[in-house]
Amino acid sequence: MNEQLVKSEGLPQRLITIALLVCLSIVVALLSVNSFHRPDPYVQKVLSLPGDTVQGHAIFQINCAGCHGIMADGKVGPSLRNVSSRKSPPRLIKQVISGQTPPMPKFQPSPQEMADLLSYLESL
Repeated sequence: MNEQLVKSEGLPQRLITIALLVCLSIVVALLSVNSFHRPDPYVQKVLSLPGDTVQGHAIFQINCAGCHGIMADGKVGPSLRNVSSRKSPPRLIKQVISGQTPPMPKFQPSPQEMADLLSYLESL
């Protein structure tokens, strides 16, 4: 009987520890979700501007065609035909500016240039 008493006395402490771990996990999850959805000022600025497809095509030819092909159908880099059906505008912008997909270099056009390039990519 004393053995059961010792086991039951440790139970509340274990429950408190488990509850604290669950709460900590929830806080971490909420913080990571909140930071993921925080709007990026650059992306918001780009999305607020009207893009010019003709200018975007020129920007593409100068900066992107060497790897993605003159017709954006792939070369060293993948085809960008129908890319807007695979990626949302914010994801396209992040892809272009991040440089996180080697060998694609980091590219930081002005917000208007990015809006123009985005307009062109969405037209493919």
